[in-house]
Amino acid sequence: MKRRVYLNHLSGTPLAPEVHEAMRPFFEEHHHGLAAREAIATARGQCAQLIGGTPEEILFTSSGTEANNLAIKGTAYAQRERGNHIVLSNIEHPSIEQSVAWLEENGFKTSRVPVDAEGFVSPNAIAEAVTDKTILIATHHASHDLGTIQDITAIGATAAERGIPFLVDATASGGWLSVDVAVANISLLSLAPHRFGGPQGAGLLFRNRRTPLAPIIHGGAQEDGLRAGTENLAAIVGAGAAAALPAVDVSTLQRQLHAGLMKALVPIRLNGAELGTGRLPSHLNYSIDGIEGEGLALALDLQGIAIASGAACVTKNLAVPPALTAIGLDAASAKGNVLLSLGRDTTAADIDHVLEVVPKQVDKLRSLSPAWDA
Repeated sequence: MKRRVYLNHLSGTPLAPEVHEAMRPFFEEHHHGLAAREAIATARGQCAQLIGGTPEEILFTSSGTEANNLAIKGTAYAQRERGNHIVLSNIEHPSIEQSVAWLEENGFKTSRVPVDAEGFVSPNAIAEAVTDKTILIATHHASHDLGTIQDITAIGATAAERGIPFLVDATASGGWLSVDVAVANISLLSLAPHRFGGPQGAGLLFRNRRTPLAPIIHGGAQEDGLRAGTENLAAIVGAGAAAALPAVDVSTLQRQLHAGLMKALVPIRLNGAELGTGRLPSHLNYSIDGIEGEGLALALDLQGIAIASGAACVTKNLAVPPALTAIGLDAASAKGNVLLSLGRDTTAADIDHVLEVVPKQVDKLRSLSPAWDA
C-alpha cells in the first residue's frame, strides 16, 4: 500500500481526534435553546483564551476569509466620517488585498508598504505611511506564502500611539504562534481553526469592544448584531476545541526536512525568512531550478505526497504569486515554487519518506527539461 504523507496543512489540517469527539454530539442529536447557547459560550471562551481576549470580544464567522472581510470593510464603513485611508503591506492574503481593492473602487485610499527580500515589512515604514486620514492599519502575523513573521508588537505600538485600529491576520499563524492581543495593542484579529486541527466552516474575529465595526451581512441579530445568520453550532464547538488543543512543536521536523531538501535539490532557494524566530515553524517555501512547481506537486500527488505550488489559497491560479514578485523573484524562480506545510500529524518517518521520494521526482522532471540539459 502506497504511503500517504500530507504536507499541505496551510490548505487545511486533518480534524484532530479531540475536536471530532467534541463535535460528535452536535452531529448525532439536535441541540437548541440554552444547550446551544452554552456550547457557543464555551467555544467563545476557549478561543478568547488562545489569544488573551475575553469571550465578549469573539465573533464567529464562516471562515477566516469572512473574518478578514468583516474586519476590513466593517471598520472602513464604521469610520467613513473620520477618514478613508488604509495602510497595509504589499503581500497580504487575498481576503485582505481584495477587500481593500474593493474599498478603493468605492472611494477609499490606501498605502501598500513594500516588504524586503525575506518578506519582512518595516514597522517604521508602516508608521511613515500613516496620515491624519488613516482609519486602519492591517498586516499579517505570518505570511501564508512565505512563512515570514512580522513584528506585530512594534506595529501595534504605532497604531496605539496614533489611535488607529490595528488588524492582524493570524489565519496562518493561529495555533502555531502565541499572541496576546493586549500586549500587541491589537484591535482586530482573524483566525482560521481549520489550520490548527479544527473544522472547516468556522472562522473567528477578535474585536476589541472599543473598535468601531459595521456589519456587512444583514438579516439577524446573531454575534452581537455584527454577523447575521444561523450559527454553525458543530463547527463553532470544533473551533473552540481546536483552540484548546495543547501546542505542538514541529520545528525539529522542519529543520530535518529543510536540511535534506537543500542538500538533495541543488540549485534550490528558500523563499522568505531563514528558519528560526522569524519564520513559521511549520512552513517551507522553495524555488527549485529546472522544474515547474505545479508539475512537481502533481508528480508527488501520484506518489501519495501532498504539497502545494503557487500562492496559498489560490493554487487554481497559475499566475506568479504576488508575494514572490514582491520579494524580487524572477519569473523562472517563481515558476519552480513549491510550498510544504507541516502539521500536528507529521512524523519523522513522514519526513524520511519525503526526502527519499522528492529528489527522485525532481531528477525525473529535470531530465525531461531541454533547458535543464542545456
